[in-house]
Amino acid sequence: MQQDLAAAQEELAATEVDGQSGGGLVKATVNGSGELRGLVIDPKAVDPDDTETLADLVIAAVHAANENAQQLQQEKLGPLAQGLGGMPGLPF
Repeated sequence: MQQDLAAAQEELAATEVDGQSGGGLVKATVNGSGELRGLVIDPKAVDPDDTETLADLVIAAVHAANENAQQLQQEKLGPLAQGLGGMPGLPF
């Protein structure tokens, strides 16, 4: 069971998920562990006079990507963690 859990954790670290905001103007990529791996900002989202909106879009995209990573963690680790009686530190 522990080997299965370790393999699932390695798979999560290697898997990337995306999140976006502003109708796709900002896209964030995180790995299954929630580590930010990439950020793409469409030039249309860049207004030098309104950097606050851009910051909000970046935060929203990263948040969406992290939510997708948590869902992936639940799918991959949830059944394994339940088999071990739950694991401290995991969000489920």
